[in-house]
Amino acid sequence: MKKNIAIIMGGYSSEYDISIKSGKVVQKFLDSSKYNAFPIKITQKKWVYVDSNNTEFAVDKSDFTISPNGDKIHFDCVFNAIHGTPGEDGLLQAYFELLGLPHTSCNHYQAALTFNKRDLLSALKPYGVPCATSYFLNKGDAVDEVQIVKKVGLPCFVKANKAGSSYGISKVYKKEEIKSAIDKAFTEDSEIIIESSLEGTEVSVGVITYEGKIAVLPITEIVSENDFFDYEAKYLGKSQEITPARISEIQQNKVTQLAEFIYKTLGLKGYTRSEFIFIGDEPYLLEVNTTPGLTEESILPQQANTAGISLEQLFSSAIEEALR
Repeated sequence: MKKNIAIIMGGYSSEYDISIKSGKVVQKFLDSSKYNAFPIKITQKKWVYVDSNNTEFAVDKSDFTISPNGDKIHFDCVFNAIHGTPGEDGLLQAYFELLGLPHTSCNHYQAALTFNKRDLLSALKPYGVPCATSYFLNKGDAVDEVQIVKKVGLPCFVKANKAGSSYGISKVYKKEEIKSAIDKAFTEDSEIIIESSLEGTEVSVGVITYEGKIAVLPITEIVSENDFFDYEAKYLGKSQEITPARISEIQQNKVTQLAEFIYKTLGLKGYTRSEFIFIGDEPYLLEVNTTPGLTEESILPQQANTAGISLEQLFSSAIEEALR
């Protein structure tokens, strides 16, 4: 008997449109001989199943079921394609775990931890994971540009602490630009992180659980046409994404081992994509994404393709792992 799979997409953040694209790709490539796909759009106003006629049916939040024809449909598994809140920060993971409903992403604590850049770096610091020097600010804190520059130097990056797809991020070259960059970051989150700029080769490393085993996918080198890997570079073609990356064997071994170590140490599951910058041969961690983009052009699917894994196989494995 085919399994009923809810594909959740949308969300509450600036990443809504990107998530919709990811969800539609999952729906397109899901193995129809094994699974019945039900696209579920989640917004702050409503949670709805959207059928092939674009008719919407409300989701019963008490048990996450739908009743499009009067008969209640229960789901065997949820495929999480939401980037940002509430699909990447642990909120929906906790909800599904309370319902006892399998889902394809990591557990709620790990999702919350990795989505919060400050907490992620703090959790990994005792393990000696290299990362940039950072300075933290909350909304309402006094801004001391002199102290910021003294700690992180120039240029530096000003980022929203809990946001994805490079929303709210700025690269700052002058002390006088810091305040406007901080104001921009605060439009995305009430907490921000200011980091020293690391200059070197940037790579993205996908680590997934595939057919029951942890697998590190071929590494992607990021070459941005812009000043850094910002929204335009990620989604509007302003970058080259080269898989496999043009790095040395020493660099490849080091970043592969570190990415897998982070995956295991944090107790991650499902798909992850971690970003690093090499300083010499040493990989410095930038961030960990636990619901990475899943469009055909996205980095993780590119890496899977290079590894000989089709999107159908990639998505099926995620579901089977969740059901395991």
